[in-house]
Amino acid sequence: MKTIINQEIPDFSVEAYVDGVFRTVKREDLKGKWAIFFFYPADFTFVCPTELVDMADNYDKFRELGAEVYSVSTDSQFTHKAWHDASDSIRKVRFPMLSDKTGVLSEYFGVLNPDDFMAYRGTFVVNPEGKIKIAEVQDNGIGRNAEELLRKLEAAQFVAAHGDQVCPARWRPGDATLTPGIELVGKI
Repeated sequence: MKTIINQEIPDFSVEAYVDGVFRTVKREDLKGKWAIFFFYPADFTFVCPTELVDMADNYDKFRELGAEVYSVSTDSQFTHKAWHDASDSIRKVRFPMLSDKTGVLSEYFGVLNPDDFMAYRGTFVVNPEGKIKIAEVQDNGIGRNAEELLRKLEAAQFVAAHGDQVCPARWRPGDATLTPGIELVGKI
């Protein structure tokens, strides 16, 4: 299996539901800012609303870090709107809900399950140049944690700004970093 880390995301154009309207989201909309692609299996399900609410509760923090969140499923934009209208929980979602009804994004990111044409739970952080810096995929019964994703975004942004330093396990902004070099070999 080939990794997609540091690969540039492809050109795409999909419909989305956001802020009470339908709009088209394209690759060019991502230029110059960090992006989070948050794939999930389907609207009107079980684990998915808990994750989307967790992301919605932390959305302002992602925005403060200069990142846009894009939730993605193979549902249509119409289904996204219906879910948004029907659920008090999903009504909290202010980020774009992308409709990947052709599966083009899910397939590119390697999360499309061909058996049911739904996405696995995939989380991807894309830098302002359009390159994937973080990629995680897990089975659909396992929910994710928005606060951990925020921490990883902060680490990715730190490394991007300080190319000679790396972030150790459990790093948080303000914690010590490491400068790779031979003097550290066998000392950590």
